[in-house]
Amino acid sequence: MSKFADVIVDVATQDTNKTFQYQIPSQLSDLVKVGSRVEVPFGRRKIQGFVVTIKSTSSFSGKSKNLLSVIDEFPPLNSELLHLSDQLASHLLTYRISVIQTMLPNVLKANYQRFLQPTDSISESTYQQLFQNQETKQLPLNQIKDYELIKLIQKSLKNKETKIVYQVKNKAKDKVTTQIDLGLGMPVYQKLLASIRSNATNQQKLLKFIIKNPQKFPIIQTQLVKEAELSTNFLSEVEKKGWIKRSKIQINRNPLADLTIQNEASAKVLTQEQETAVQAINHALAKRQKQVFLLEGITGSGKTEVYLQTIAKALTNQKQALMLVPEIALTPQMVRQVFARFGAKVAVLHSGLSDGERYDEWRRINGQEVDVVVGARSAIFAPLQNLGLIIIDEEHESTYKQEENPKYHAREVAKWRAKYHQAVLVLGSATPSLESRARAQKKRYQLLLMTKRPTQLALPQVDLIDMTQAHFSSQLDLSDELITGIKQTIAKKQQVILLLNRRGYANFMLCRDCGYVLKCPHCDISLTLHKDTQQMKCHYCGYEASIPKRCLECQSTRIKFFGSGTQKIEELLQQLIPESTILRMDVDTTRRKGGHQKILDAFGNHEADVLLGTQMIAKGLDFENVTLVGVINADSGLSFPDFRSSEKTFDLLTQVSGRAGRASLPGKVLIQTYNPNHYAIQLAKNHNYEGFYQKEMAIRRQGQYPPYFYLNLITVTSKLEQKAAMVAFKIKSLLKKELSDQALILGPTPQAVTRLKDHYYYQILIKYKVEPKLYSVLNTIKTQAFDSKKDKVNIYLDVDPYQFN
Repeated sequence: MSKFADVIVDVATQDTNKTFQYQIPSQLSDLVKVGSRVEVPFGRRKIQGFVVTIKSTSSFSGKSKNLLSVIDEFPPLNSELLHLSDQLASHLLTYRISVIQTMLPNVLKANYQRFLQPTDSISESTYQQLFQNQETKQLPLNQIKDYELIKLIQKSLKNKETKIVYQVKNKAKDKVTTQIDLGLGMPVYQKLLASIRSNATNQQKLLKFIIKNPQKFPIIQTQLVKEAELSTNFLSEVEKKGWIKRSKIQINRNPLADLTIQNEASAKVLTQEQETAVQAINHALAKRQKQVFLLEGITGSGKTEVYLQTIAKALTNQKQALMLVPEIALTPQMVRQVFARFGAKVAVLHSGLSDGERYDEWRRINGQEVDVVVGARSAIFAPLQNLGLIIIDEEHESTYKQEENPKYHAREVAKWRAKYHQAVLVLGSATPSLESRARAQKKRYQLLLMTKRPTQLALPQVDLIDMTQAHFSSQLDLSDELITGIKQTIAKKQQVILLLNRRGYANFMLCRDCGYVLKCPHCDISLTLHKDTQQMKCHYCGYEASIPKRCLECQSTRIKFFGSGTQKIEELLQQLIPESTILRMDVDTTRRKGGHQKILDAFGNHEADVLLGTQMIAKGLDFENVTLVGVINADSGLSFPDFRSSEKTFDLLTQVSGRAGRASLPGKVLIQTYNPNHYAIQLAKNHNYEGFYQKEMAIRRQGQYPPYFYLNLITVTSKLEQKAAMVAFKIKSLLKKELSDQALILGPTPQAVTRLKDHYYYQILIKYKVEPKLYSVLNTIKTQAFDSKKDKVNIYLDVDPYQFN
């Protein structure tokens, strides 16, 4: 009996945002499953797709094309993730294939290759020139660079002597290695050792190693070569003699292979507040009921131990656990603690892994070989099928919202998955988002409070340094008070963390004669000086230019660099405190694989006195010898045109303050600011989250912002500013016509940075409480977005936006 598959194809457009039906050939009927990744014909191409349903009758009036092949042994998508992809695509007003691609590791995304094939009308001479050396009668086009050959191909296509076909190349590759096993019995090896010549050094090394370490076999060849000090050529020789057997085996690329564990395996004695939190969560786990907890605990209150003990309970209940952290920088420390407690059943997923490592970890998870997954935002899609517990650490962090399509928020996906699995969701933070705290106030989440540190030490003393009144001995970036604090801390053999949320050396270059500022030619933003690479860089589009010696406008040599980034502060510290060792942690120093872990391990081993960095050092890090935290510029975030700017500033200052005094030594925090009376800075100084919550909620209510109102952001872009503005005003007219008077429509206005990557950006913000027609109107706009591409205008929709630039 015929079977038919409904397939979502790997083409992200409005026209293809639906299923296409294919007939399943009889030879593939047992292989094609719901969730399978398949190859299908699509027009003149062969492309990748995903099976979403299988049925016995056709819903298509014509003849269905045959599905060509199944790419994987096991389906990469389970029924839950398929259902979630449909729900997310509808909610986010995006393409379903875009959501599916986000759920999977990069190697499972299609890689298409183009081939040239002869047609029946090809001439003999053309065939000889193009295909005489091709066994399969097809010429791969991806790598061709020879100009004469390209001209011949173009001519053959024009004359219809050839055609181009597309094929799916599977990027997922297993890693294999050579394994060595013993080829003889132990008595034989002992006899051989007694009989060989004394100058047969390599043979003696091998035989002695085998006799001393028989338990190590079978052994990976590279390990044997290293430990026995042999060569692969020598092993080939003794294989011919039958001494050893060599075979190829598949191995996992293990990102945790080099992880060092330090006495963290046993559960810690809990404080009363920790015990109360653990019991509440464990009770919900035992009942196997869906429940959301907001674990609000001051910095250093021991939230991680609560996480670990509740994960242990979930595993005891034969359930799996998923834990998210907001930054790759936090992953090594958290993974180390989780791995120490739960061993090899832990997998890790984040963008810092190589594609191969990520694929192997994902495959272990998909094969249900692990019980605990730790990762950053995209790990929320880990294909665990028996989830009992989801934990989101630092749940307030904006990094949980993806700013590229599909623009999902990991917290909202976690709530969906918790409901699907009837699992427990724990949201942890010292500074919960206003949205989460408001839900806890309304009893939609259960609030668990932790107000004390297990060490009984008080929270660190926080002092504000008013930069309008401060003393400066040499320059205006570091006050004398902060310099003195750093020197005194280092003198006591203690460590310092310094926060400056701006990378680079100087953030703009100014001509002092004509006032010219060197800007990116593609964006409305000044170029940042990076002294280590001697380049001016755009942090938005990546454009780079050499450092000019003269003003590009008036040719004056009186050019000066203003503003300070982490590179400049590092240089200043080395000049002011030459006896100190400084580690800098920002995007520039952590680009290489393992960069975060290398820096944090070095600082944890006290190989440096000062850790200087951007916001990635502000949260979650736990170093017992850090007693001073310095904030170099507390005001930078307050100037952003974002209604969350005060909340983000309060969160950042509270979180970074919590890095000080986390063990037996008291901590201190010095915050440099030009706005010492701003409520966010004052309340962060006093560790007063409750006061900030009440103050900010009143401001949000007055401004009609979340959590009192919902938001939708529409962004229109074009290389022509007039076109972007024109389409944006058309959209506003449609919104005014279709939505109720209760909806507030702001804009269109130019984005704060109006031009990025040669495109102009205009935005419309919709505020509403209940708007039944909104989604149908936004779907109409999404359809218009497809039509408007003819005019080279793009329209982007962002449900619940977190960034406005």
